Amino acid sequence: MRRTWELRSLADTAALAAVLGGRLRPGGALLLEGDLGAGKTTFVQALARHYGVARPVTSPTFTLVNAYPLPHGGRLVHADLYRLAGPEGFYDLGLDEAAEEGARVVVEWPCRAAGPLAAAFPDRLSLRLETRPDGSRLATLTED
Repeated sequence: MRRTWELRSLADTAALAAVLGGRLRPGGALLLEGDLGAGKTTFVQALARHYGVARPVTSPTFTLVNAYPLPHGGRLVHADLYRLAGPEGFYDLGLDEAAEEGARVVVEWPCRAAGPLAAAFPDRLSLRLETRPDGSRLATLTED
């Protein structure tokens, strides 16, 4: 299934995060694709707010993985694979263990470890964010 939304504001992004947050199950993954500056981390921040995360959500560009406890139990795990040396480095991040523990996992730059991600997360959604010339974003959801 494929569906597209136009995101013209932070409110639009928050609304989409709420929709997808309701569909992302414990142990599942949301794979975020898009160029640098496409709004991937902004989307994760909106998703974290939807789940009730009160602390600041920052990009894990250098740490590769940040985890946030959820107020009603479980964790939101946010990974940025941009700096991952290769797919084999995926297993050092502990994302497969996070899935087994029932964390909700969001991965930026999933193309860096596509094979291991597919194996670790049979329950996954893929969202591509694209910046348009007018500054709005196009979000395209693909369910695997």
